[in-house]
Amino acid sequence: MNPGPIEEAGKVAGGIIDGLKAQPAVLALSLAQIAMLVFIFYALAKGAEFRDNMLQSQFDYQKHVTEILSRCIVPPRTQLPTIPFKPAVEQFKLPE
Repeated sequence: MNPGPIEEAGKVAGGIIDGLKAQPAVLALSLAQIAMLVFIFYALAKGAEFRDNMLQSQFDYQKHVTEILSRCIVPPRTQLPTIPFKPAVEQFKLPE
């Protein structure tokens, strides 16, 4: 009678554990790799959460500025000053 897939998986897992007993360095490296994967996943998840918060705060800030600017009254073009401003370079020239 053929063994089922559970028995086969148990044999494979037992073989892997026996191999790791013979090579403890491989077990340590495997655990270090798993720990690194967990750390990278955690760091990327926190980074994505930070970016989401920054984007949301940027949208809130933009909405607030838009609300403030919507209350401003822009004067008609006829009331704007018609005298052109002098550039700052001309105002502060050193005497020759």
